[in-house]
Amino acid sequence: MAEALAKISQVQDWGMIQIRADLARAGEAIAAAAGVALPGQGRITTDGSRSLGWMSPDELLLVLPCAEAAEALAALQDALATEHALVLDVSDMRAVFRIQGARALDVLAKLCPADLAAMPEDGLRRTRAAQVACGIWREPGGYVLIGFRSVTDYLRGILTGAAAPGTQLSPR
Repeated sequence: MAEALAKISQVQDWGMIQIRADLARAGEAIAAAAGVALPGQGRITTDGSRSLGWMSPDELLLVLPCAEAAEALAALQDALATEHALVLDVSDMRAVFRIQGARALDVLAKLCPADLAAMPEDGLRRTRAAQVACGIWREPGGYVLIGFRSVTDYLRGILTGAAAPGTQLSPR
């Protein structure tokens, strides 16, 4: 029997904090409070168990263990108290999947209209997987895909289908 192109698994223990602010004014305060260096445009920085991703010119996403989310939220709110900013725990409204394996890129190439092969190692890309919005970044051995929790079953289904044995993109 043929082997799946990649292993698809859902991540359950990640917290996520959305940060909206003037990054030029508040970037240093955000980085200090988050404990992660500020990423460049279209990038994600990681330090230990925390990652900070650039989502748009005025938006970052802090990804961290769920157990650390409340403390990080409070630290960010304090750091941005004098700024026009939004700091929001969005952990419960996101679904996270890992796509791991030698052909993880093939799985995503079937679903996403972005050239993920050209994405740098520290790149973060907002795109879509089939019909739903998502964010994707690399990690050792594969990729992470985040989407809205309301479409979790759909994402699981399309990822599993795209990874099904015998569905590789290269000639059979």
